Amino acid sequence: MHDTRLGSGHRRFRSNSHPTVADKKAGALTYAGRRRLYLLLTVALTALASSLALIPAASADPCPGVEVVFARGTFEAPGPGQTGQAFVDALRAHLPDESIDLYPVNYPASLDFPRAADGVADASTRVAAIAAQCPETQIVLGGYSQGAAVAAYTPADIVPPGYALPPGITGPLPPEIADHVAAVVLFGKPTQGFVHMLVQTAPPIAVGSRYADRTIDLCMAGDPVCSPDGFERSAHSAYRTAGMTTEAAQFAADRVRLRA
Repeated sequence: MHDTRLGSGHRRFRSNSHPTVADKKAGALTYAGRRRLYLLLTVALTALASSLALIPAASADPCPGVEVVFARGTFEAPGPGQTGQAFVDALRAHLPDESIDLYPVNYPASLDFPRAADGVADASTRVAAIAAQCPETQIVLGGYSQGAAVAAYTPADIVPPGYALPPGITGPLPPEIADHVAAVVLFGKPTQGFVHMLVQTAPPIAVGSRYADRTIDLCMAGDPVCSPDGFERSAHSAYRTAGMTTEAAQFAADRVRLRA
């Protein structure tokens, strides 16, 4: 009887020169799979390239087209205050193609009026820094109530004779800074008589001569803070609802466009 078992020293090998039907099917599937994967990758990479083309390139310039430096009114929470925010919102509406940043002046905004000097120092430092670091940025300086006094003092021409400068202020802004300030907007700026009720030694509140042609100084009728004949306390809070923030924004936008 013939023994069909393999001896211990033998192994059975399948010859590569004679592929089976199963091998042929596997090879065909492998080729089809590779082709499908290639097509999918091609589609995915094409889609990715198209989507990347739609992403705007990040700007290498961190400087805005316009920066608003705004000082809030007495007792308002830190920030631009309601009048300041309404003004900035209106300015953005008037200049939709400009990038507009907001810098709220850092100062107490309390009844301790001499501390308004902290705001003058902070605003002056900010304005000078923007002029130096972002020379193409147009600055809009503004303030409401006590903040309007801060904004008016900041670009003053001179230090009044005999007036001792508080810490943080070394003198008026350099003359060349005026070239970077497009507009000054003041809402409810206190009269000298009103300020003297708080501080007898307060210097006159006056915008410097280099800035006079780009300043709008708004006072609501009846406002007792900015009008010697005013007796309506509610008028002092009505600048944003009476359309004056929009009026000031139009004024500032026109000055920005003139200097563009």
